[in-house]
Amino acid sequence: MAEPLYRTAPYQREALARVRALGPDRGIVCDVSIFYPTGGGQPGDSGALRWQGGSVAVTTAVKGEGGAVVLVPDAAAALPPVGAEVTQLLDWDRRHAHMRVHTALHLLSVVIALPVTGGQIGAGKGRLDFNMPEPPADLAALEAEVNALIARDLAVTEHWITDAELAANPGLVKTLSVAPPAGQGRVRLIRIGTATEQVDLQPCGGTHVAHTGEIGAVRLGKIENKRRQNRRVSLELG
Repeated sequence: MAEPLYRTAPYQREALARVRALGPDRGIVCDVSIFYPTGGGQPGDSGALRWQGGSVAVTTAVKGEGGAVVLVPDAAAALPPVGAEVTQLLDWDRRHAHMRVHTALHLLSVVIALPVTGGQIGAGKGRLDFNMPEPPADLAALEAEVNALIARDLAVTEHWITDAELAANPGLVKTLSVAPPAGQGRVRLIRIGTATEQVDLQPCGGTHVAHTGEIGAVRLGKIENKRRQNRRVSLELG
């Protein structure tokens, strides 16, 4: 199966596709997808499909069988017929906000070098939960460190390794609650910085900005105590 467009061309805002199937719950499956499906703490993309004689709003996208991306349509709208050529139109502002927040959270995991126990990405804000016995002494200093990394305008690139290579390097995995996207024979890594001046490298299947400068300044919220030794750090785009 070809790599999905949301991965190979994350900045592409529209694309032609053909409807391959309609599910019993009105889910639409196309032969290619510009829409990212919900996963890894990142929400599914939204937007619209347009075809000759009709259009439908896409409220989100989810993962289906065999790696398919299932588009969830507006409940009241008519659906395109199987075989129809459609134009996929992405809600770009929402997607780009997800990309900015997602990359910023990777940087947060660099500044707070503790195991990650959970996380969530939103359009404008997000959060990471850490195995953190004691709260940080200086939250403002952590915020300044994240913003300093953003200001360096570091390159954000993808790289692939085998499942065996990941198993031999367990230190690449920061998350305790979400397993890395393995099991397909290879694993996608997101690198921030260069191979010689690397800031971060970890498994990730989500969408990211191309350079950290795109994120813009961020603010950190107060530290929330969720469970014993588990603390939540929120981040908001400026």
